[in-house]
Amino acid sequence: MPLNTKPNIPGPDEFYAELIQSHDGLSEEESAAFNARLILLLANHIGDRAVLSDALQAAATDPRK
Repeated sequence: MPLNTKPNIPGPDEFYAELIQSHDGLSEEESAAFNARLILLLANHIGDRAVLSDALQAAATDPRK
């Protein structure tokens, strides 16, 4: 299965608001730890190593270049 980079989240604005709210009251270190836990949970849910490798490569690409 290829990496889906097209919009695919129902209620994206609501999800973004929930994500930002999840960081309320966290220090920078706590926020980074939260993000790491979230990434690992979602990576485990995806479970496909090829898709995860594609996602790592896509995230490493600076869209401004």
